[in-house]
Amino acid sequence: MPYRQNPRPTTRGASAPGRRGRRAGVRATLLTGSVATLLTVGLVGPASAAGTPHARVTTAVLDLDHPARSAQVRGNDLPYDTASIVKVDILSALLVQAQDAGRGLTQQERTLAEAMIEHSDNDAATALWREIGLAPGLEAVNKRLGLSSTVGGAGGTWGLTRTTATDQVRLLSAVFADGGTSAASGSALTKTSQSYIRTLMTRIAAGQSWGVSAASDSGAGWALKNGWLQRSTTGLWDINSVGRVTSGTHHYLVAVLSDGNATMPGGIAAVESAARTAVSSARAAG
Repeated sequence: MPYRQNPRPTTRGASAPGRRGRRAGVRATLLTGSVATLLTVGLVGPASAAGTPHARVTTAVLDLDHPARSAQVRGNDLPYDTASIVKVDILSALLVQAQDAGRGLTQQERTLAEAMIEHSDNDAATALWREIGLAPGLEAVNKRLGLSSTVGGAGGTWGLTRTTATDQVRLLSAVFADGGTSAASGSALTKTSQSYIRTLMTRIAAGQSWGVSAASDSGAGWALKNGWLQRSTTGLWDINSVGRVTSGTHHYLVAVLSDGNATMPGGIAAVESAARTAVSSARAAG
């Protein structure tokens, strides 16, 4: 692959998120709390490893070495809150808009983008969300990226953007499929833009390197972005993880979305278990 592999395997237990991750999670809750009081999370599906009968998990996996195949979906492919996984989408929109203007990112934009992806900085995300034109700007670019079921959050509440697991795999395909803007890849992102997003997704802060990375072979490269948000209406957690992992000789694009988790650690454990199961199933399919 034309991007830097992440040399760090996931070494932290799923039930112990890092200090930086906990601080970022608190910031995410504060960011969306004012609107979250007006909204409810869809609580459907059977009990899961998250420890609450309201929890649900959906996974989508695409074998990047066989991109013509359809993504394998487990669970109901219904919309979930994105929380911070939308930051990959925000950066993609920023880059497509910059491409359209015939320019590269400014140094300030790069500083914000790197903080937003590598450290899940919410202030940086808010600044770039405004720059891309809020939800309308995101949705306009998403049409070009092939996303059909993602609706941007109202006003400044980017974390309440709604998406599906299959739409997240479509976004990952736009980032990780070889070819840039060629007809073969179908991506509105150039090779340079793709490489930039990929690189940042391999530099995730150590305390936030949980999630789909659990499905990657030990020592193998991965690239990801996680999202976590406690809903003020229920006290339950949205826990999401999207990215690219290596298992065996293949690379897989993986999206795991969940909500209704009783705790953040329990949600992380459920997401990691679902990621391992989904990748194992895709690998068995050949």
